[in-house]
Amino acid sequence: MNVVTIKDVAARAGVSPATASRVLSGHPATSPGSRERVEQAARELDFHPNAQARALRSTRSDTIGLLVSDVRNPFFADLAHTIEQELLACGYTTLLGNANEDPAQQDRYLDTLISRRADGVIVAPQGGGDPGAIQALLARGVPLVFVDRVLPGIPVPSVTTDPVPGIRQAAVHLRDRGHRRVGYIAGPQTASTGRDRLAAWADAAADAGLDADPALIHHGDFQAESGSAAVHRLFRLPDPPTALLAADSLMTVGALAMLQRLGHRIGEDVALIAFDDIEWFSLLNPPLSVIAHSVEEMGRHAVRLLREVIAGGAPDSILLSSELIVRASSSWPAPAPAAPVRPSPPLSKEPS
Repeated sequence: MNVVTIKDVAARAGVSPATASRVLSGHPATSPGSRERVEQAARELDFHPNAQARALRSTRSDTIGLLVSDVRNPFFADLAHTIEQELLACGYTTLLGNANEDPAQQDRYLDTLISRRADGVIVAPQGGGDPGAIQALLARGVPLVFVDRVLPGIPVPSVTTDPVPGIRQAAVHLRDRGHRRVGYIAGPQTASTGRDRLAAWADAAADAGLDADPALIHHGDFQAESGSAAVHRLFRLPDPPTALLAADSLMTVGALAMLQRLGHRIGEDVALIAFDDIEWFSLLNPPLSVIAHSVEEMGRHAVRLLREVIAGGAPDSILLSSELIVRASSSWPAPAPAAPVRPSPPLSKEPS
């Protein structure tokens, strides 16, 4: 693959390399006509000022790009805060982008991070699209780490969560409280987290002996509206579920809103468990049971891995665990108490 240089851009624009360099570095001593021709040539040639001969670059931007899936999602808001604070302590400024669960929007941000000369990028990648923008980062030698999600076949260090322990605990917990028909609100199958959590639930539900009716699974999109739609559909079934597990926090919020609208009492009429332990979930009435994983630990590990990549290392990926935290939203009905053990009659004393 031929590497595009500043000389190629200058030749295409009909200016000197010095003029092209001044335009692309934002220097004001250039004419409007020159700026327009150089910028158009750079776009046509897919030239990024910081992407050429990275090993020869003698300066750093001291900025790190962070691209999250949806800034409205409390999990990603907490993750972004943790990463930003960790990077600040290391002397980096964070450039935050919001993919909005949209591969095309992700790619626009990644192109911008290349042109802004970010020293590295941490990204929760979007599935279901062409991974060309991710491949472009790697081809240009930009240090990259995946967080929370991964893309199959892309060899990038990552920090993710194993959903199996927490989901298995949730299935057993609901079974032990007498539930058999449990609705599952799944995330999009284009995202690795959506696929992994659904696979974990299918195995856990089968092992726990829960109803395997496929109508109990609703495919959402990690947005609140799909959580509401799931409840609306599931509770119109001839035999509706008595418990729900939602695969992320935003879909849980939507499910909560629709359950309340339909008049179902959380923790009494229906049990509810959320994947992701958002701080205010414990403050609701009743408090929500959750499958928790440490967002702080995930953020700290992501920064550490990226610093190792920037330093030329090839760190191993990290898989964090998950666990069920039981609160009032799923603790009723209580398991049947064991039969009381009758005390043995006192031994009669032998007459003296």
